[in-house]
Amino acid sequence: MPRANVTQATSPGRQRVVIAGVDTGDDHTRFDVEMDELGALANAAGADVVARIVQRRSAVDAASLLGSGKVTEVADAARANGASTVLTLNALRPRQRTNLEKLLGGEISVLDRSVVILDIFAQHARTGEGKLQVELAQLKHQAANLIGARDALSRLGGGIGTRGPGETKLEVDRRHIRARIELLEKQLDHVQTRRREQRRSREGTPVVALVGYTNAGKSSLLNALSGATVYVADQPFATLDPTLRKVRLSEERDVVLADTVGFISDLPKELVAAFRATLEEVTSAAALVHVIDASNPFWARQRESVEVILRELGAGDKPTILAWNKSDVAGSNILGDGVAVSAKTGAGLPELRAAIAALV
Repeated sequence: MPRANVTQATSPGRQRVVIAGVDTGDDHTRFDVEMDELGALANAAGADVVARIVQRRSAVDAASLLGSGKVTEVADAARANGASTVLTLNALRPRQRTNLEKLLGGEISVLDRSVVILDIFAQHARTGEGKLQVELAQLKHQAANLIGARDALSRLGGGIGTRGPGETKLEVDRRHIRARIELLEKQLDHVQTRRREQRRSREGTPVVALVGYTNAGKSSLLNALSGATVYVADQPFATLDPTLRKVRLSEERDVVLADTVGFISDLPKELVAAFRATLEEVTSAAALVHVIDASNPFWARQRESVEVILRELGAGDKPTILAWNKSDVAGSNILGDGVAVSAKTGAGLPELRAAIAALV
């Protein structure tokens, strides 16, 4: 990942972007990790990062997020590398985005991290339910950021922020957006009711939800435990729609494993609200398996982020097993609590099955 204005290898047809962030804290290592993560999100959304700009200051610029000197640096980097879009790590207020786009000359669009995450979800939604949830999240985000949105949408064309399961360009009008949101929420209420009925039909077989930071290997672990063939890829949010599989733990004990959408730090609130039906698989589960990528040097930050979201969902006190995945390449990262496993090699899977059986 570039840490300065350095041209990167790009692929034909992929959008070129500059990522930028304002570091207002003292933990520069954590900030750099978050910038790395933004780069990975951009790649997952179909873009090539051609430059990375960081500004360290006590607070973001209230008018344009970045100070004037850094705005010039971003503009120069974008033009030098043929970038059409700037992605910011920091959340943008509508006026900040509008002002920043004007300062960049009006030809470069500016989007923040939340839009990138929403775009990835839009690309990965496959089922009718998933598409409804993504569109609802996009509309709620758009409703909260209407100022200047019409110009941004008209310029972006086919890039990050314009994809979705429904229309590619939504009418930026509060009344129309509100009506569409109400319709989608009614449709998702029906989905939620249907899910509750399905859960009642599974009564007697406990549900154990796999939770974890995105790309921790939850889907791979589900496949390893159940023999399923859920799609997996080495990128954020490779799987979106929930998957449930019955797993036999012993001759007398079955459970239903539920693989849910991966979490990420500062998960956009619109996604949490829109995916309430899906996330009920977590809140209604008898127990959780928190899958941690033990090979990631920043697993502690990821673990903390997941636990924060679980508390926000009301699932923070559920019985939980820590599954330290990728133990075959983790080195000494694994702590004493939990079970060391490898979805790739199968190591630790019998111990994880036994731990789940003892918990439920």
